[in-house]
Amino acid sequence: MALLTRIRGPRDLDRLTPAQLAALAEEIRGFLVEEVSKTGGHLGPNLGVVELTLAMHRVFDSPRDRILFDTGHQSYVHKLLTGRQDFSRLKMKGGLSGYPSRTESEHDVIENSHASTVLGYADGLAKANKIQGHKDRPVVAVIGDGALTGGMAWEALNNIADSRDLPIVIVVNDNERSYSPTIGGLANHLSTLRTTQGYERFLSWGKDALQRTPVVGQAMFDTLHGAKKGLKDFIAPQGMFEDLGLKYIGPIDGHDLQALESAFTKARGFGGPVIVHCITEKGRGYHAAENNDEDRFHAVGVIHPDTGLPVKTSGKDWTSVFGEEMVALGRERRDIVAITAAMLHPVGLAPFAKAYPERIFDVGIAEQHAAVCAAGLATNGLHPVVAVYATFLNRAFDQVLMDVALHRLGVTFVLDRAGVTGTDGASHNGMWDMSILQVVPGLRLAAPRDAEQVRLQLREAVEVADAPTVVRYSKGSVGPSVPAVGQVGGMDVLRRPEQDSADRAADVLIVSVGAMAPICLEAAELLAEQGVTSTVVDPRWVKPVDAALPGLAAQHRLVVTVEDNGRAGGVGSAIAQALRDADVDVPLRDFGIPQEFLDHASRAEIMTEIGLTGPAIAAKIEALISARSFARS
Repeated sequence: MALLTRIRGPRDLDRLTPAQLAALAEEIRGFLVEEVSKTGGHLGPNLGVVELTLAMHRVFDSPRDRILFDTGHQSYVHKLLTGRQDFSRLKMKGGLSGYPSRTESEHDVIENSHASTVLGYADGLAKANKIQGHKDRPVVAVIGDGALTGGMAWEALNNIADSRDLPIVIVVNDNERSYSPTIGGLANHLSTLRTTQGYERFLSWGKDALQRTPVVGQAMFDTLHGAKKGLKDFIAPQGMFEDLGLKYIGPIDGHDLQALESAFTKARGFGGPVIVHCITEKGRGYHAAENNDEDRFHAVGVIHPDTGLPVKTSGKDWTSVFGEEMVALGRERRDIVAITAAMLHPVGLAPFAKAYPERIFDVGIAEQHAAVCAAGLATNGLHPVVAVYATFLNRAFDQVLMDVALHRLGVTFVLDRAGVTGTDGASHNGMWDMSILQVVPGLRLAAPRDAEQVRLQLREAVEVADAPTVVRYSKGSVGPSVPAVGQVGGMDVLRRPEQDSADRAADVLIVSVGAMAPICLEAAELLAEQGVTSTVVDPRWVKPVDAALPGLAAQHRLVVTVEDNGRAGGVGSAIAQALRDADVDVPLRDFGIPQEFLDHASRAEIMTEIGLTGPAIAAKIEALISARSFARS
């Protein structure tokens, strides 16, 4: 790493010769494979943007010139070139974030890990520069990995195109993939645009990308398709973008440093919005990634760097349990269809897609469209299952509320990675869904505690034809089964108190939500050792609140709720309201995730920090009981 260790900031690149830059690119790829294989992370996307990032930092003057990434997982090379070369604790507590981080460097402008937002930021930053008189400060927006399939990107593009004097350089990192293959690229090099193959690939790209694009897409494609231009202009999309007021440069070989620098230099000097279209190869330079058709090592765990194989295998995870049950449901019911937002493999729908290819729809990174498309499918008699990460449902809230719930449509939303996810940081913790969904009339929300409950509650959800249903579960290994010892109403009783007298109420009712069951049972066991009796119940369906819960609460001296969701407006709040409505005057203490943006760390570390462990909960309950004299004398 002779060259890389000499790079402490972008301007250190200025003195390198072309040969040294090529050598540095190879050093960076070797570094990424060696270091990311130890920690896990987004390997494939970063292997694909090495030359692109080098060229940007040689032409543009960060942080004076703002460089933004969408999505942020393709910023590892940017980190290396801006003085952050200790990857030993990547995505771990105290180490580098897996995304741009404003706390790490002045070169990180936005902490962007939800896709399709960067062009909106760029539009705002450029307009602010204009108002403040900074005419010579271009804003560079790198958008790729499928982010152009999101509607917000095209809303921003529509506005950028109307501002002809804003120096915005839009770098399209076109590697034909998001997680898995998405839209096709135009060609591998500018020269191929003059060939039949380039012509066919462009028409394919136009149909696949533009016709599905909100606001301007169809009009752009129609204009281009019917234009009476020469063969060169018809094949190349420059006329289409220039008709919108956007200068177009490309396609550029995204691994040709000289071509990239030339294109960026021209774009920098133009003074208005410019699109620089770069063709890159995800996973470039790492044989194991290049030969991985599923996602080119988009994100990896700890792997052997030589083979790309996992160092260790974990047990069955929540996602695969869902995926297996979806295949079974598809076999039993022809009306079951599935929707994913560019995450076929990560959310476990690949087996369903293989079994029933005509019943799976990948809408790209467009969660809003996923929800409305599902509403249309349900209106015509099908039952859609929309599978997304819990944190990404936030983007489609209005559609869940007004397009699904208002129309009383049977759509099931399956939320993967709910609760604390940890290493991907604040943006990926699924801690908002049970709060924002509480306000949706008629919606029913299930939180399975184990694999068996995932299967059962998914089946219960798809039986509902007149309201939206939600099934949410955690990340990682699913853990052992947590059996019920009885039922009250629709709730499972997980533990009953051992009481010396049948006519005495137990001290505490612990309401366990979803994956928190083992923690709640541990807390109950620790309380028992201190003479505090408790009942532990799993409501299974946390919205609406089970009608039997207020009566059960009235039999206890204290009610405690434990959920892996934000405390504000979550399940604890809903149960407290249900107790008030039933005139049950029993104190309630809610345990959950504080309404904070949590730094990246392991799930276990975060859960310990925020007090969501069995010992921490037991200690707080015991202190509450001691202070209020609830316990039996």
